[in-house]
Amino acid sequence: MSAAQDVEAAAGSTPTTDGEVESGQARDPNDSEKAIVPEKDPYTVDWNGPDDPGNPRNWKKSFRILQIILISYFTLNMNLAATMFSPGVPQLVEEFHVTNSYIETMSLTIYVLGFATGIIIAPLSELYGRLPLYHLSNTVWLGFTLGCAFSTNIAMFLVFRFLAGCAGSVPMTCGGGTIADLIPPEHRGKFMGIWGLGPLIGPVIGPIIGGFMSQSIGWRWTFRLLAMLGGVGLILGVVILRETSEAILLKHKAARLRKETGNDAYQVAARVNKVGNMTPGQMLVRALLRPSKMLLFSPIVLLLSLYCGFVFGLIFFLFDSFPQLFGGTYGFSPGLSGLAYLGLGIGMLSSLILFTVLSDKQMKQTDGVSRPEIRLKLMMWFSPVISAGFFWYGWSAEARTHWIVPILGTLFIGFGSFFVILVTQVYLVDVFDAKAAASALSAALVMRNLFGTFLPFSATPLYDSLGLGWGNSLLGFVCVAFAPVPFLFFRYGEALRKRFPVDL
Repeated sequence: MSAAQDVEAAAGSTPTTDGEVESGQARDPNDSEKAIVPEKDPYTVDWNGPDDPGNPRNWKKSFRILQIILISYFTLNMNLAATMFSPGVPQLVEEFHVTNSYIETMSLTIYVLGFATGIIIAPLSELYGRLPLYHLSNTVWLGFTLGCAFSTNIAMFLVFRFLAGCAGSVPMTCGGGTIADLIPPEHRGKFMGIWGLGPLIGPVIGPIIGGFMSQSIGWRWTFRLLAMLGGVGLILGVVILRETSEAILLKHKAARLRKETGNDAYQVAARVNKVGNMTPGQMLVRALLRPSKMLLFSPIVLLLSLYCGFVFGLIFFLFDSFPQLFGGTYGFSPGLSGLAYLGLGIGMLSSLILFTVLSDKQMKQTDGVSRPEIRLKLMMWFSPVISAGFFWYGWSAEARTHWIVPILGTLFIGFGSFFVILVTQVYLVDVFDAKAAASALSAALVMRNLFGTFLPFSATPLYDSLGLGWGNSLLGFVCVAFAPVPFLFFRYGEALRKRFPVDL
């Protein structure tokens, strides 16, 4: 497009209102009041109408899907790394002469703690765009994963493991925003399902692969394989990925107009220019404050983040207990012990299929009334099976039944967990949209990773005190206590969003 065409397009661009600027308050999809339309500014740079081909939502569908598939690949690979080497932990402990059981657990969970730093890293996408962060994340993650593979002592391993987790946080914190950039809300559910599968199914299938690798060629090769997969992702990302951030794309357009016309008056529309002249330091402060405000002042974000975090922590809790149960009680070899995770994996895959079929379909069957709370129905229906799964798993293991019986119990845990975690993500994106969803997702991500890091430390003391039956029943009862949360927000969510706006 020539400079003259861009000037004309900018002058005729679709007007926006200050009512759309970021306030942190959840948008109301049913608000029918007409916003006051300001006078058009010929120097305000925006999209050239709703069909502007530069808008990522107007890109060719196959290309948009390709972007999402690649982001999902990054997310899956970096979550595979969370647990793939877990069957090889005994080898690592023996090689590095580790005698402290907490350090043994930390060798697995410190990677997830690194994910929590995404709250600091992800907002930089507002300054530099999502694309540079993806490239930097892939490169740095690859380096630190190789560092884990060639570590010579436990301290070196733990440092590299944590830093790899920090680098791996980017797809988790930016992925939802990328999907929101590319896909409108009414079609977003199935794509969020594909992307959201990585953080859940990755840690489940990782030990299945890592079990046989550790047994045959050693724990270090699990990290070498991960590095190979990361290298493939890095190359594909450089070739295929494109910037999707609306704010960054319009900034580039404004800069091009200023250069071609020599007129410095061209500026990005206020509705997308949220950063202004903020420095990286100011962005860091804001990145810490915004999710904190959401946790403090939004009941929706707080309760769903706690629920989602606890359920995610339970998955890693099980990862810590599986070797003792299936390796010790049932006598599984390191290779076969990875198969104990199949129950969780099958449950999650089943829920993904059901989610992709039902989620967007529900949003379309609302007689024109599109409420984000419709998404919560799936959580209302299926989250109670988590408790049933823990009762099943705990008491069948306590009774020393055939090994398939406790594994079937974990199938229900995986099935229900997926609906809690993924529905939370999709609901927060729909409620706060792309402008504030990143902060809401960051709050949920931090809570999730804190639970995933520290809850497993309670596994051994809990089972030593209560046994497998009552220990897992206690976890089931806590899930029962959380079960009313989606019902509460389905009924009162819209009113709570209006009652508790968050000024970001």
